[in-house]
Amino acid sequence: RAIKKSQSSDFENMDEIRYEGYASGGIAVIVEALTDNRNRTASNVRSLFAKYGGNLGESGSVGFLFDQCGLIAFELKERSEDEVFEKALDAGADDVEFYDKRAFIYCPVGELNTIANFMEKNDFEDISSKVIWKAKEPIKIGMDQLQKVAKLIEALEDDDDVQSVTSNFEASDEDFEALSG
Repeated sequence: RAIKKSQSSDFENMDEIRYEGYASGGIAVIVEALTDNRNRTASNVRSLFAKYGGNLGESGSVGFLFDQCGLIAFELKERSEDEVFEKALDAGADDVEFYDKRAFIYCPVGELNTIANFMEKNDFEDISSKVIWKAKEPIKIGMDQLQKVAKLIEALEDDDDVQSVTSNFEASDEDFEALSG
């Protein structure tokens, strides 16, 4: 959707907007949108928050719960976690996490391209990189609350103007599998 919008002739009339609010149970949510009609998008986002038990807040109401940072991700393949960790720190990364045979490198936004290029020059393949909002202190939730929050996030992501949705919850792998299964 973002690519289609950016290729349209009306791109100069597009606005980037960030909405902040709370989902059911006080889970913080950041919604980033690209729109040609601020009123329509604000109305859609507000109604989705209300429909799924949350509420849209003022600008800055949840942003302090997140850090904006760069994320570089790739499959470990034959690399060891120690090797990836060492290279990432040499490149200037802030943190490295490993999950499901993938590496996730967090770095300052201004260093994202430099670190991604460094990793590619050191023969790391299929690297994806982007700027994200990372929760400072994620909130652990159970299956009941996960179902409610997931419905809101899915509805927001289905809106044509919404580019990304970020929240500050954590749930167990079992709960995620049960939800998707």
